[in-house]
Amino acid sequence: MTSSGPIRPLALRARIVTPLAAGGTLDLADGLLETDDGGRIIGVRPWRGAADAAVEVADLRPLVLLPGMVDLHAHLPQLPNAGLGAGLDLLTWLDRYIFPLEHAYDRSVAERQAPAAWSAFAAAGTTTVLAYAAIWPDSTDAAFEAAEAHGIRAIIGKVMMDRLTYDAGIDPGRILESSLRQSDELASRWHGRDGGRLQYAFTPRFAVSCSADLLRESAALARLHGAYWQTHLSEDGGEINEVRRLFPDARDYLDCYERAGGLGPKSIFAHAIHLSDDEVRRLVAGGSAVAHCPASNVFLASGLMPLAAYRAAGMRVGLGSDVAGGPEASIFATMRAGVVVQRALELTGRAAPDGALRPSDWLRAGTLDGAGALGLSHSIGSLEAGKEADLIAIDPGLTTPLPGDEQPLDTEDLLSRLIFRTHPNMVRAAWVRGRPLAGPPGIGGIG
Repeated sequence: MTSSGPIRPLALRARIVTPLAAGGTLDLADGLLETDDGGRIIGVRPWRGAADAAVEVADLRPLVLLPGMVDLHAHLPQLPNAGLGAGLDLLTWLDRYIFPLEHAYDRSVAERQAPAAWSAFAAAGTTTVLAYAAIWPDSTDAAFEAAEAHGIRAIIGKVMMDRLTYDAGIDPGRILESSLRQSDELASRWHGRDGGRLQYAFTPRFAVSCSADLLRESAALARLHGAYWQTHLSEDGGEINEVRRLFPDARDYLDCYERAGGLGPKSIFAHAIHLSDDEVRRLVAGGSAVAHCPASNVFLASGLMPLAAYRAAGMRVGLGSDVAGGPEASIFATMRAGVVVQRALELTGRAAPDGALRPSDWLRAGTLDGAGALGLSHSIGSLEAGKEADLIAIDPGLTTPLPGDEQPLDTEDLLSRLIFRTHPNMVRAAWVRGRPLAGPPGIGGIG
């Protein structure tokens, strides 16, 4: 399956569960979703029985249709190391496990691994990915080519590092100019490709590995292209101390990015665990978004994000798998880790129980909130008429504790089961703009 060729309109009968842009969650026990030949949803409504008999419908029951998941933070080269390095702190883990892996991520490796990576995301139910590549422009180009062929919605950036880098072969005096030029060329080639399905993100890794000049110039290029700007923020105590040493004039970690002009509605900051109240206020005022990566934060013992407090302050927050810091590509698994983190904060008195998110809130965080963080909630993130048909079909029977003894579940219990008993094969099909994606096993001849 590829993104080329005509789009075949869909008419899918199933249980349909989706957050709504106006608020709340729609749950149609027996619903019909229809798309046009442009890959847009033209209707989501209850099944009308005999009145729909004339429509050529694929009956997917007992499957459930959900919006495709939105992953706001992933590292393409790192997938082979998912689950490795438990017990290490962030900086040690990067040095021992990640930088050698990314150093080897040249075009030949990317051409072999990227198609499998996009299929793995789709198999996990993710239809939109904001991803870091490595520092090499040729492998970033190959990652884009694989995404273009696969059909996934992808925003990718070549990693930029000029203070701490694994490119030992480049003249230190040229690395800034080289990284900026290569990123500029990649953005010119890929940003907005296929009607905006593929976009570019200028990607300074984090302040530890970037000079003030690189941060400032990359942010300027992002504005010039109308592209995204992504980096890491306040993930780990050791990292924060190192930023304080490298940027002695900055009032806090966020100030390194703020001085560079890096805050804005197309800026995505990963982690952001250890923020002061003033940093939270400035992020909200600047319109920036945060990728919450609870599975990674626990795996690397980085800390626990006070999500309820951030949401109460008006911060735009979506979810990120952060593979390989997060051990799975699944946003459902990320939701589960998020619930555990919030419960831990309640148990330690650092969060009030009345701020806990329900399963439907986590569904919204992994779909519509992620789309909103990218400025794409007008076109994806929920199953509503007029939006592009980015959706997944899930078999909830695979999550039941006693196969063959499934019980009817209301909305919250259904979503709780999908979050806490995520099955690796429960995503049966995934579509972007109504086109099926490779990765899930498919359903007959439609996905």
